Amino acid sequence: MLILGIETSCDETGIALLEADFDVADTPRFKVISHALNSQTKVHEKYGGVFPMMAKREHGRNLVPLLEKMLEETGFGISNNQFPISKQFSKTQIQNLKKILNRETELLPQFLESLPTLEKPPLDAIAVTVGPGLEPCLWTGINFAKALASVWNVPIVPTNHMEGHIASVLLNGSENPNNQTPNSKRVEFPAIAFLISGGHTELVLMKNWGEYEIIGRTKDDAVGEAFDKGARILGLPYPGGPSLSALAEVARIDANLTQTNADKFRLPRPMIYSKDLDFSFSGLKTALLYTVKKIGELTPEIKKGLALEFENAIVEVLSAKTKKALEKYPVKSLIVGGGVIANKTVRNAMSKVAEEFGVEFRLPTQTLSTDNAIMIAIVGAINFHSGKRAHPDLIKANGNLVLS
Repeated sequence: MLILGIETSCDETGIALLEADFDVADTPRFKVISHALNSQTKVHEKYGGVFPMMAKREHGRNLVPLLEKMLEETGFGISNNQFPISKQFSKTQIQNLKKILNRETELLPQFLESLPTLEKPPLDAIAVTVGPGLEPCLWTGINFAKALASVWNVPIVPTNHMEGHIASVLLNGSENPNNQTPNSKRVEFPAIAFLISGGHTELVLMKNWGEYEIIGRTKDDAVGEAFDKGARILGLPYPGGPSLSALAEVARIDANLTQTNADKFRLPRPMIYSKDLDFSFSGLKTALLYTVKKIGELTPEIKKGLALEFENAIVEVLSAKTKKALEKYPVKSLIVGGGVIANKTVRNAMSKVAEEFGVEFRLPTQTLSTDNAIMIAIVGAINFHSGKRAHPDLIKANGNLVLS
């Protein structure tokens, strides 16, 4: 089957075309046909964070050009002469598209101009992120999917963004998204999925694909949010999380600085000894803030030391909670996904935990760790294969969508 994935949950605009096959045991295998991604980091950089309505506008501007680029690369664009150019939209189609895209002022004119020039790929379905995320951004992707489904007459599969992060482990190999290869080894269930991103920190018990039970979650800040807030306290550039981690890595290779850091900059490890599997990182952020105020002037060396201690505190809590989960639940696999897993220290720590408990360890490549449409297409293919789809009128954005 051929699946088109659309991702607009935050500040990454992604479109991917994916081929999926299922064997007699329903084990999925995927091949990335093409993938296009536009990051808005530069747009939001001067503001120090993502503005939802600004991000929505950028999605509206980017979706059609990304689709054009992807289809032309795969042989379905206007440059492919073996396919006839589609006819112009009828008056009825135009009226329907204006209704669907009536709140997408950047998207509508591009759609009406471009889509008649593009040959429809032989799609089986369109998968689109419906949550969680920033609702204005989600709506742009959803409305784009509805417009495409209307023109191309294909079904839509609403997709959970966090499920996408879990399913991203089903590809491996090259860091180039278009050169990803299927992971031939089947995920062994039951499994624990640990989702760590800008908006989520969740431990999830998985009995199978689509069968989830949240067994631990953050009570306040998510891991990625904590990294970003910590970076702002230290005066580091946006995006904060990667900047803080890069500074921590510089400090980590300096043995003297590491020892000085342990002696002078000790920060708390929130809830590390609690009996439950929940998290809390707001206190760590506050402790860093008070430490900075107490120190006064932050020299480059002090910043490095604080960055290292802050990252170490987070990683130690993540490791401790994962160990508790593996002690409590006898699972066969540990899956770790979400944007924060791009952090090398976090990846290494989770790998060591899995090795200690003798469970299969699965995590995505660096490229697929952050938001992308490939993971949305993967989940869409799995759900479509199991019969899940929805009438376009019933598909809505849900910024607080949970795994269930």
